[in-house]
Order: sequence, then structure tokens, then C-alpha cells
Amino acid sequence: MSDASTFDSEAHYEALYRSTPREFPFKATAPEELRAWQEEFRPRLRDALGLTNMERDLARHRPRAECVQTAYMGDHVREKWYLWTEPYVPLPFWLLSPKDKSGKLPVVLTPHGHNHPGIYVGIALDEQQQKSIAEGERDIAVQAVREGYLAIAPTARGFGETRTSADRKEEKLSSCRTRLMHGLLVGRTPIGERVWDISRLIDWAVERDDADASRIAITGNSGGGTVSLFAAACDERIAIAVPSCYFCTFAGSIGSIFHCDCNYVPGILRLGEMYDVAGLIAPRPFCAIAGKEDGIFPIDHVREAFSQLERLYEVAGVPDRCELFVGEGGHRYYAAGAWPFIRKWFAEQGQP
Repeated sequence: MSDASTFDSEAHYEALYRSTPREFPFKATAPEELRAWQEEFRPRLRDALGLTNMERDLARHRPRAECVQTAYMGDHVREKWYLWTEPYVPLPFWLLSPKDKSGKLPVVLTPHGHNHPGIYVGIALDEQQQKSIAEGERDIAVQAVREGYLAIAPTARGFGETRTSADRKEEKLSSCRTRLMHGLLVGRTPIGERVWDISRLIDWAVERDDADASRIAITGNSGGGTVSLFAAACDERIAIAVPSCYFCTFAGSIGSIFHCDCNYVPGILRLGEMYDVAGLIAPRPFCAIAGKEDGIFPIDHVREAFSQLERLYEVAGVPDRCELFVGEGGHRYYAAGAWPFIRKWFAEQGQP
């Protein structure tokens, strides 16, 4: 019980998170129980994200795509596209293809975080962004195409060309708060809209002659890690998930440290913790990348979450498919944690 003369908000929320009952805490002890848990939990998560509402509202919409720009980058080709993921949402994205590609290639989706959308394809608007790319290994789509994969780098809703007109005029980085508040009025969330866009991009990609629909991975840093985790939890076509600098506990990060409004899903802790959400990815390969000095996703809480997820993958019978890579620095991408893992599991999936 607290002292009546003071209000300790941290103590209040810590107690609230501990006492809030969760509907889907992982308790399975056998693979069949795990599958039953996933089949019950996944639709409820989609409801919370607003995806069920989007599916209902957009049931008659048929996305169309248009390529507007092609650039030859030496070892790869960079195309800019728009995909109408909703009637009034022409979502910008880049497709990077190896210069000398042949046959069907694995696909890697690279959703970005709270930065300029072009950074992942190596486009820097100024010297500071160029430095950020180099120091934080943030040209993730370029890394993917140099691994020999098709790379799809979408603009996250609320960034770049998908900001509000007022935010574009004022040169604000994002319109995340507007997306959250307006979306809540119709039962949506920013995370849900971004997951929706990932799924529509997969729909588009798997129809291409050069894409291997059985080998699809997703990886991104920070906000891109958020989308990577939730998209893989919701869309089982994603074969490998590598979220960077996001996987943690909700209570130890999103619920106790200042974050952008786009991170919040109403009632998520009444469903489960972040490791429960990640558990929907099992038995597919999952690697969490973290920074030892990341100030907004504390490493102690990352390790706590990972220990819980490890237990789930053991129940699934595939403990080798669950890994944690910890970089020595802070909140950035760590290529060394991503590509060996993706390469390994794409190779296994490509075997007859």
C-alpha cells in the first residue's frame, strides 16, 4: 500500500500489469496443446489489432500495383512501386532485385522504424542520414538483395508520403498519433494497418514469377521490429521472423518507457505478454535481435521475454529455431544477427 501523501505512477502501473488477468498465457505442455492455443489466440489478436474489421470492410477491394521508377544500382535493380492496399491508400514501396537473378528467389520484407522510409534502400536525404545508415547498418533491404533475395521495403503508414498533409507541410517525421486516434474511431490500430499492408504485399509478391512463396522472411529494426513480430504472428506465410530492437516485454518497455503512440494496442495485456504474441510464430524460425545498451527495450526484460519464448519452442519440439542475438551497442540493426540465421533457414526450407 502506498503512502497517501504521494502518487507513485511507476508503482501503480507495475501493480496494474501484474494484477491484470491474461486470457492467453502460454500453458501448453505438448505440441497439440500449443496448436490449439494458437488457433484460439491468433483470431483474438487480429481482433485487437483491428484486422478483423479491415477484412470485413475491405472484402471487395482488389489491390492494384504500379511501378513508377526504375534505377540500376550496379549489383541490383531498385524499383519504386505503389500498391493500393485500400481504395484511397497507394502504399509506396521499393522492390530490390539482384542484377543477375534467375529462377524463383526467397523474399525478404524489410519494414522500417521511426526514420525516413528510404533509409532501408540506401537513400539518405542528408549527411546525417548517411551516417546513420553506415553506423547502424540500416540499409537492410540493400543487405537483403546482396544476399541474393528479393527485398521489399514498404513505407510504414504514417511516414513519408503517407503522412497527413499538415504533417508533410510542417516536415514532421510521422503522423503516428493521428493514425492511432483516427483509427480508434473505426476499430483500427497503426500496428494492424501496417500488418495489413505487409499481407497485401505478400499477396502481390507471391504472384510474381521470380518469387519463392515458400521462403518469405521479415526483418526490421525498432518500429520495423514491431511490424516484423506482429505480421509473422498474424500471417503464417511468413516463414522466418527476425525482429530487431523490439522483442521485450510490454510491461518492461512499452508500458513503462516513453514510446511513439503507434506502439499501443488497446487491451493487449489482457490477451498476453509480448512473448505470448511471439509464440504464435512457432514452430517457424524466430530470432530476436537486441542491443545490450538499448535504452528503450532494456536487455534484462528482453532476456526475461526470451526465456519464456524458449520454453514455448521447446514444447513445440524445435528449440533450435528460437534464437537471441545481442549486439554490443544500442538501439540499431545488427546484420550479424540477421543474415546467418535467415540464410540457414532459407537453405533448409529450400531442400527437397
